Amino acid sequence: MCLLIVLSGVHPEWPLVVAANRDEWLARPASPVQVLRPGGRGSGDAPRVLGGRDEVAGGTWLAINEAGVVAGLTNRPTDGARDPAKRSRGELPLMLAEWRTAAAAVGAFAKAAHPRDYNPCWMLVGDRASLHYIDFTATAGLEHPHPAPLPPGVYVLENRALRAESPKAEAILSALAPCATWSGDALVPKLQEILGDHNIPVPVQRAAAAGQGLSRPLETQAACVHAGPYGTRSSAIVLVPPDRGKPPVVHYTDGPPCTAPWATATELWS
Repeated sequence: MCLLIVLSGVHPEWPLVVAANRDEWLARPASPVQVLRPGGRGSGDAPRVLGGRDEVAGGTWLAINEAGVVAGLTNRPTDGARDPAKRSRGELPLMLAEWRTAAAAVGAFAKAAHPRDYNPCWMLVGDRASLHYIDFTATAGLEHPHPAPLPPGVYVLENRALRAESPKAEAILSALAPCATWSGDALVPKLQEILGDHNIPVPVQRAAAAGQGLSRPLETQAACVHAGPYGTRSSAIVLVPPDRGKPPVVHYTDGPPCTAPWATATELWS
């Protein structure tokens, strides 16, 4: 389970805002936000990239580059274990973060990436100017993915396809309804509160009370997951400024957002 919240072109101060929770087995080694790719000094070189690092398979679940491109993914749950013969999905956000615009990133990605080589997932990648959705589940039998541009708006991606029926996503979208008015010092604390929320959506509670089978543990339906050996391992909030000369502002935790302290990654851009 993972959670991606994206405000694209709706906030008056920040053209792109991304808030994310990474849910994983608690025993799986991982490192907090760090420099994943140093980048070059010339304007034509690949930009510096920050993100948390999975220490088992490498790669990341959320990649942020200095040019303002942010790429994140959520895994599609499978009936069995993931196929270990396939490449790590952690490579995919890094591939997208090689580019200085989201449009260039998805254009190159659509030609180079093959869904058959990876276990299934979904991705969102955006910058100051655009946001794109990538279905990387190979369900349509396509050789290459077909990124879809998204209009300005508020988006919530969990471990289901974008806009699939999801009480979890609907509850979070409801909490985000006034987000365009969260200016100044209010935006980050409001997003931190949403990421750290343990409430189970009412429709899920009713289904559980009625004895209706759930495909996932009840605790995974909260934004912040605590399900025994599995749960929310880290969080991030990324604010992309309108000034192209400034890198994104990155807030992050190394642990669940309900208890772990928040830090900033400002020094990692220099």
